[in-house]
Amino acid sequence: MGRGKISNINMSGDSDLEIEEAFRRAQKAHNNKAKLVASLKNRYNKLEDKTEFHEEFIRCLKYAMIIYTREPAVENVIDFVTKFAASFETPVNEDAEEEEEEDENEFLNFLFSFLLESHGANSHAVRFRVCQLVNKLLGSLSENAQIDDGLCDRIHEAMLIRVTDKYPNVRIQAALAMARLQDPSNSDCPTIKAYVLLLENDSNPEVRRAVLSCIAPSVSTLTKIYKRTRDVKEKVRKLAYQVLAEKVHIRALSIAQRVSLLHEGLSDSADSVKEVVKTHLLPAWLRLVQGDVLQLLHKLDVENCAETAVTTLHAIFSMATSPDDLLQNGVRLDERKLIPVDSLTCENVLYWRALCEFVKSKGNEGEELLEQLLPEAAIFAEYLYSYLRSITGLSEEQKADMTQLEMAMTQEFVGQQLILLVGCLDSSEEGGRKRMVAVLQEILVMPNTPTSLIGLLVEKLIGLLRDETQKIRMVAEIISDVREPILPISAPVDENEKRRKQVRLAEVRVQIMEAKQTLEECISCQDFSRAAVLKDSISQLEELKNQLTLEASQSADNIKEQRVEKSDPETLLKCLTMCAELFKQINIKRGICPTMNALIESLILPSVSNPNPAVRNMAVICLGTAALHSKDLANTHLVLLLQICELRTETAEGLAKLMYCGRILSPKLLSRLVLLWYNPVTEDDQRLRHCLGVFLQLYARASRTNQECVEESFLPTMRTLFNAPVTSPLSEVDASNVAELFVELTRPSALVQPAAVQAVSVHDSLAVRICNEILRDISAPEVRLYCKTLSWLEINTEPGPANSELQLLLKDILQEVKDKYCTRVIEKLCNQLNGDRCSKSGSNQDTTLLTLDENTAEVTKEEIKPKRAKRGQKKASTAKNGKLANKAELSSDEGDEENVPEAPPSVRPSRRAKIAALDKTKQDLTALMNQEANGS
Repeated sequence: MGRGKISNINMSGDSDLEIEEAFRRAQKAHNNKAKLVASLKNRYNKLEDKTEFHEEFIRCLKYAMIIYTREPAVENVIDFVTKFAASFETPVNEDAEEEEEEDENEFLNFLFSFLLESHGANSHAVRFRVCQLVNKLLGSLSENAQIDDGLCDRIHEAMLIRVTDKYPNVRIQAALAMARLQDPSNSDCPTIKAYVLLLENDSNPEVRRAVLSCIAPSVSTLTKIYKRTRDVKEKVRKLAYQVLAEKVHIRALSIAQRVSLLHEGLSDSADSVKEVVKTHLLPAWLRLVQGDVLQLLHKLDVENCAETAVTTLHAIFSMATSPDDLLQNGVRLDERKLIPVDSLTCENVLYWRALCEFVKSKGNEGEELLEQLLPEAAIFAEYLYSYLRSITGLSEEQKADMTQLEMAMTQEFVGQQLILLVGCLDSSEEGGRKRMVAVLQEILVMPNTPTSLIGLLVEKLIGLLRDETQKIRMVAEIISDVREPILPISAPVDENEKRRKQVRLAEVRVQIMEAKQTLEECISCQDFSRAAVLKDSISQLEELKNQLTLEASQSADNIKEQRVEKSDPETLLKCLTMCAELFKQINIKRGICPTMNALIESLILPSVSNPNPAVRNMAVICLGTAALHSKDLANTHLVLLLQICELRTETAEGLAKLMYCGRILSPKLLSRLVLLWYNPVTEDDQRLRHCLGVFLQLYARASRTNQECVEESFLPTMRTLFNAPVTSPLSEVDASNVAELFVELTRPSALVQPAAVQAVSVHDSLAVRICNEILRDISAPEVRLYCKTLSWLEINTEPGPANSELQLLLKDILQEVKDKYCTRVIEKLCNQLNGDRCSKSGSNQDTTLLTLDENTAEVTKEEIKPKRAKRGQKKASTAKNGKLANKAELSSDEGDEENVPEAPPSVRPSRRAKIAALDKTKQDLTALMNQEANGS
């Protein structure tokens, strides 16, 4: 069967012509396929023996099945075959006899059997057409169609095999074909498992899209569908949102999933994905809540996702056809254009704010509508003040009560949205603007104002002021009023003096009582002269009593008003928050003015060492923000700022990225990063350790220039470790491990693209640096480590200036070094350099002599090629090449005698090298013996 059009078929017989003619006409789209199906089926029903018809039908079908490309003629034939086969389906009738149903389904069963027998064909075109036909046949059957259980199982098994096919188009059709074979209620459904496997692992996006289009949402598949909204391919993400909009109820998703879908979808990099969220997902969710936007917001938990909710509302507003729709679907404003305080909720206040911001963004076009949504600035200022004043602070006991805590959080959220509405007000009217400024000042000074609202209040206050000097002065005054409020204070009273006066007053009162009693007695005895004296004495005592009573009352009322500095964490946090917001809003080019400098010295720097962590963190933020205004200030407190885990990590990561991109080339900075990586202080900072570890590997492998930078940073790093005092954390670092890291990073073989020709490698220049460092102080304890490092290097043994310089340095070290270990390492290195040169000359001589003398044993160039020495080991090729060279030179009548030349002591081979040389000699002799045996 060859590849070609069906119209080229030549058949004989009347029935054959009808089949051929049907297939020929089916290729053309304008032909009525229903008539072709009816005519061909009529012919089929008249036949008693269907075998010949089946065979000819399949023969014609095969011409279409071997064509892989989606040509219109072939697709028309496939559609015709599908409709013809589906026409044999009989509606389910309980009264119908099974024999009649089997007769009607005979052709359908025959076609399915043929397709299932062909699904494993070698041709990918045939496999594709088989799966396509199975997909179309199953899709064309009615919902209540019945298929033999055995046939259904065969179809299922075949398609499960084909979803793992090599060709994506075959997998797509197989996945589509299994859509009606899945059972979402069965957790062990093989189709569902295959779908999940394809969704998570198939590399072809079209396959993932096909699975998304037909997988049934269920408890087990919903999370898989949800994950596809973050697929790398735009089309897959788009379809995932469409499936969720059309097939999944909003109640089936958790709050976190709903928020994530809206956040990721509305901020997607592809406009088509954003559009499908706006036109499919949001309308579908709104329909489920009967168009109630506030109810939809309630299902999103706006307190914890305010910005996502605002973005969602803006998307809804953008689809509104008229301004009336915006007003009717949202909040209910009173005659003052305000929401009554007792009617404020998280949802309606957020809707109000989002709508005002959306209308304001329209510019002049939205001015008229904005006037209907907001009152004048002065009215809104009083409204805001009345609400924020009603917020009460919670004690520690009240914070333990979740009900009261949630209520307080709701109040803070509503207050936050009202403060944000200040930005939508018309501040052009001077009276309203001044009143709003005054109200914001009062709110900031109030002790019950939540700390979470301070930054936002300062931002709106600064936004209403026009002069920067006024901004700084006003915020500084507010900070002073909050930190040092005016409080009534009573003057200190001397307790002894107070007690003495009380005793004196009591004595006077007793004296008055006694004098009055004596006066009565004198009057009764008619002693009027003494009575007059007593009367004068009583008057004097009464005056004294009144004076003492007045003094006591004056001391009790001696209360003065004066500023008292508060240092509790809540007060400091409020002041620091205002200070941080001020530094953010002020122009960075202005610099540090005296008022700002006073805030830094009196408030920020002392708070850096505060025991409360929240105060410390905010103080660091203030100091870092202030450092952006002054380079001198940044240099002064840089060491302090780098003591923070977060700032140090961000700084190191930023510098690493700049170095990797080639923006910075600094061996000193690289040395600091290496030391930071090894420093025990950063042991718990996993992010920093991971970042620097990845950076060092990628940076050193990127280019030869980077390796040279690593080489230059080696000695500064090692000196820092060796000179670290005992109290420093760096004294705990293993210097040997650091040296090994530098050796690995600078290996020529570590480069991603090694240079084709390298006269001097980085290890060569590093060896020279190390030798010079050793000669600086030959008795230093670090000399042993430097010598050990030399043994790890891959030094180029080619003759050259660098090699000669290195040999001279090594000889100088041998003359001065006294340590036996160092001497042994340096000698090995010298032997390695000298030995390679001797072995190379010997190898050249061996090759020449062996070419001239044909009677000697055959030795290939592979056998005389010197091996590369391992770290710290001599090359074994020296002894072997020397032995072969002497054999060649002494090849004569005495050549049968064993001649082992005396090797120089400096190039004595190791035991392993001797064994390797003997093994090769044995192999050569064996080959020679076999050759002689064959010759004889």
